[in-house]
Amino acid sequence: MRSVAIIGYGAIGRELAAALAARGGYELAVVLRPGSPSAGRVEPGCAAIHDRAALASFRPEIVVEAAGAEAVREWGPAALALGVPLLLSSVGALHDDSLRAALLAAAEAAGTRLYLPSGALAGLDYVRAARGAGELRVRYESRKPPAAWADELRRLGHPDQPPETITLLNGNAREAAARYPANLNVAATLALAGTGFEATEVSVVVDPQARGNTHGISVTSELGTLDLAVANRPSPDNPKTSWIVSRSLLSAIEQHFSTVQFL
Repeated sequence: MRSVAIIGYGAIGRELAAALAARGGYELAVVLRPGSPSAGRVEPGCAAIHDRAALASFRPEIVVEAAGAEAVREWGPAALALGVPLLLSSVGALHDDSLRAALLAAAEAAGTRLYLPSGALAGLDYVRAARGAGELRVRYESRKPPAAWADELRRLGHPDQPPETITLLNGNAREAAARYPANLNVAATLALAGTGFEATEVSVVVDPQARGNTHGISVTSELGTLDLAVANRPSPDNPKTSWIVSRSLLSAIEQHFSTVQFL
């Protein structure tokens, strides 16, 4: 049995736990705050953990964060201190340079690694290969339906179903990840894979005609060009999150334990 601890039990955590249970061969634990309402929904046979001592006693072989940026701050260094890899879902938290430095220091001190999954994106292999190329320019556009931006639309005084597209941001990946941490993890992932937070251009659009959560990547350099569009279905439990994100985490876990590594 391979032991996996999942921090959080929201849409992504539940989908991931269910997928691992269906695969078989995994011993699972879920890390929750004491008194969390999610505790009553944890599947039978899946341990509930509420503190660092219990996490250490569980002896996970990999820890997966699926609970948001605050969970990265609260649990990240402690999980890495166990000497096992930490797989992050909330990559947007890494726009905070001090947090990123603390996580890397904890990983190096414990002789382990910080894993960043592709999440809702595709094409990161190309971006990583091109990152040292001359004349490199990386652009990213997020287009999601209004349901994914309901809170933000209300805050800005827009109708829940705007008749036309609304551009929320034209800026860079650091601005996007800082302003919209629950929606723009992909911008941070792309920035870390390629040209960095300041140089990665980001546009965030609310689109009533969007076919799911759509991500567009454009890369140009002396090596060539990449233009890629991904249209993901939203998670049934959380329209801000693409359904494929939990499967990306599942794939990363399987890669961690696999003899064959896709790089």
